[in-house]
Amino acid sequence: MSEMQNIQWFPGHMTKTKRQIQASLKLVDAVAEIIDARIPISSRNPDLARIIQNKPRIILMNKCDMANQTATKMWIDYFKNQGITAIAVDCKSGRGLNQFAPSVNKVMSSKIERLKEKGMVNPTIRIMIVGIPNVGKSSFINKMVKKNRAKVEDRPGVTRGNQWYTIAKNLEMLDTPGVLWPKFDDKTVGEHLAFTGAVKDQILDIELLAVRLLDFIKKLAPADFLTRFKLDNTIIQSLDSYELLRVIGKKRGMLITGGQIDTERAAIMLLDEFRSAKLGRITVEMPYGE
Repeated sequence: MSEMQNIQWFPGHMTKTKRQIQASLKLVDAVAEIIDARIPISSRNPDLARIIQNKPRIILMNKCDMANQTATKMWIDYFKNQGITAIAVDCKSGRGLNQFAPSVNKVMSSKIERLKEKGMVNPTIRIMIVGIPNVGKSSFINKMVKKNRAKVEDRPGVTRGNQWYTIAKNLEMLDTPGVLWPKFDDKTVGEHLAFTGAVKDQILDIELLAVRLLDFIKKLAPADFLTRFKLDNTIIQSLDSYELLRVIGKKRGMLITGGQIDTERAAIMLLDEFRSAKLGRITVEMPYGE
């Protein structure tokens, strides 16, 4: 799909970010990575594991209220099998965020015990928050800082501009020194990021994007989608996705002069309703092998 090749990764930004994260890693005990629960593969930067190496990691599956619950549980098990703790959260509402501090303490329990054995009572654990743009990192930080307003004073040796916050008892958070960019090696990654609105619609063919989304939805045929547009699964399987977009537009009365269906308006509406979970709780990506 040539249209999707307009999405570019920014290697210059990423090189700078890698350096900044690597420089700050020595200041933290663990890393928390925020991803989109609907697209757990596409909303991660694959270089991150290499950057953080052997630091303990926690994954926050954000926007879990929009993702399929069964799929989210499968992803949590998938990460668990890789030795990574993952929790389902919604950073806007705060759902699941009460699991964050206990999860960090559990992941760091052996280090906490070692520090206590050395005579450190209630040792502080420091964690870095990372994530690609538009995945919910700012919402997470705002929610956690709002709950616990204490901002940590500037520390000697800490890169200027890095922000430290106390977010729970004996738990401090470092906002990422730089932005991790997604890596668009695969056109599907760009598409999936665009489905969720993480990539600006202006750089894409909106109708083509809606058709690609319908390609996926047709396979899934979620009940909420069928009910919302008063569609029958047998009928939608007999239509190609562009024709299905026309049917949806017609059902919503999206007509232009001469009775033609305004497929661009229909595409914008479809994507908006997907992004607000009005078509159901849909997870686009499943763990490999599922």
